[in-house]
Amino acid sequence: MGNQRSMVRTLGLTYVIIIVIANIVGSGVFKKIAPMAGELHSSAWILAVWLAAGIITLFGALSNAEVAGLLADTGGEFIYLRKIYGRFFSFLYGWSLFTVIQTAAVSGVAYVFTQSLNSIIPIPDMLTSFSDFNIGGIFYPFQDFGIKLTTILLILFLTFLNMSGLKSGAWVNKVVLILVGAGLLIIVIAGLAAPDEKGVSHAWMAAPGSSAVTLSSFYTAMLAAFWAYQGWVSVGFIGGEVKDARRNIPIGITTGVIIIIIVYVAVNYTFLKLLTIPELEAINTAGNQIAATEAIRGIWGTQGVLFISVLILISTLGCTNASILTGARPYYAMANDGMFFKGLGKLNRHNVPGNSLLWQGIWASVLVLSGTFDQLTDMLIFSVYIFYGATAMGVFILRRTMPDAHRPYKVWGYPIVPAIFVLFCVGLFFNTIVTRPREAFIGLSLILAGIPVYFLFRKRGGMQG
Repeated sequence: MGNQRSMVRTLGLTYVIIIVIANIVGSGVFKKIAPMAGELHSSAWILAVWLAAGIITLFGALSNAEVAGLLADTGGEFIYLRKIYGRFFSFLYGWSLFTVIQTAAVSGVAYVFTQSLNSIIPIPDMLTSFSDFNIGGIFYPFQDFGIKLTTILLILFLTFLNMSGLKSGAWVNKVVLILVGAGLLIIVIAGLAAPDEKGVSHAWMAAPGSSAVTLSSFYTAMLAAFWAYQGWVSVGFIGGEVKDARRNIPIGITTGVIIIIIVYVAVNYTFLKLLTIPELEAINTAGNQIAATEAIRGIWGTQGVLFISVLILISTLGCTNASILTGARPYYAMANDGMFFKGLGKLNRHNVPGNSLLWQGIWASVLVLSGTFDQLTDMLIFSVYIFYGATAMGVFILRRTMPDAHRPYKVWGYPIVPAIFVLFCVGLFFNTIVTRPREAFIGLSLILAGIPVYFLFRKRGGMQG
């Protein structure tokens, strides 16, 4: 009976924009400026990376919007790639999404939530006698187990919230987004109004020479920025639940990304006014500090630390919820296509893919125990931009194979904009292999691990979940 149900289109343009922004604003805007400083050693170059990454993200969003407008349906990128390249390539995307891209994003952002909670209300450690237990000397599942267990409980709580109906999950995103937006605005106003006691602004024009910044280091720094911008594509996953999806999804993606670019540049300009490059490099070396916290500490002291900790708490809560809400839809689409466990293709009595949400939450909880969060961000970006580039390439392919199809939106600047994005993705792929070989190797291994699984599902014609 569950398979007889159909998804209901309940979300309008406002909710689409909210979901785009909520999927993007998480931990990156607060944390990633420090590793950029460690890579570039220059305020001017850091801001250039934020702006360039935003523009490239916008180019990708504009390209994706044309494809989404043409093919919008539940499953998003999985549906697009199946239409453009066939079932094999689309399965690899869906497989990668489940094994690491989406589930690890949920785990990583939820973990930052718990870290911020721990700075306000200390979370007692648990199972300390097992803290040295490891798997292959790489994974230590019981280290900081109190924080990890709290993270898992958060993921499962939000999973069950979204299993109760899409509107309840979307409503949480709306409230969180208002609070986070207000908090970031307060930071920008207070930071720009603060006296420049360190002379940070005077150091901008005297930033280290451009010879110290290579194209490769610029690309590597952009990995950090792209983690902060990651998530804009997720709204396509719920295409089957959006009113007038072929119009509202392209407009929502484009509007949301433009808003995020403006916010990120303003917020990071503020951080760069409050912190010197040596201070940011020291934060990056320490590893356990958050740049935003240290920036606000300088103007508001311990009260500022509490404020920014609460803001990060709310922001990561909203991003975790949004990632859970949208992320389960591609697995639902794959199951209905006979390419994943059939049980994940059922809707519950609230007309949402409850089984898909549940299994996503379980696997994300397992990834929490792996503890490999620092490596995951670069690996995620490396992996997902392979598929983002393929979707942008799809603009050219679909214009040739479906020339007469109605396109509610055509990418601005065609063919230059999608071509630039595709070329950038190719460059990011090879640069990451050179500069971050471990992350690239793990990402490729997880993607390629889907090949035998694909042939297994094809042979069996789908498996009972």
